[in-house]
Amino acid sequence: MKKLMLMLMMVLGANFAQAQTSKETMLKDWERAKAYTKEYLDAMPESGYALKPTKEMRSFSGQMLHLSDAIYGFIGTATDVKPTASGLEKSNDTAKASVTEKVVAAYDFAIAAIKNSSEEKWNEPIKLFGRFDATRIQAINKCFEHQTHHRGQTTVYIRLAGGTPPAEKLF
Repeated sequence: MKKLMLMLMMVLGANFAQAQTSKETMLKDWERAKAYTKEYLDAMPESGYALKPTKEMRSFSGQMLHLSDAIYGFIGTATDVKPTASGLEKSNDTAKASVTEKVVAAYDFAIAAIKNSSEEKWNEPIKLFGRFDATRIQAINKCFEHQTHHRGQTTVYIRLAGGTPPAEKLF
């Protein structure tokens, strides 16, 4: 009986994991992340885009442009789609309108590249950033984790600038 229950849990777990990585689910999550990140960009006052909580930290715009550069790198490699931008963080852009445009464009790139990717290739091995072994789907998932991490860091920046960060957006 224990073996039967264990096998059932493994099958259900595998089906659940597969459902979590379907293209449809993934695209919904990326669309939500794009909208949520846009809310963060909108919540930060223009004067806060250059804000650096400490001299060692990135500015607010640096955080957002860093996550955008990473989207291009991760997703471009995972999907074999040539990134349409790079080096955004190095631009030191702190203008709200242009940073917002660049960040939204990075999400649009990810969404289009994932939409046009072949799920049959998602388990293929790749070399990420020339040094990390991963599958294509792992790279996409790591990218999602990375953008979430950096967007989350900016919550403090918005508060330091006197703004109110958006409420949690899980669905």
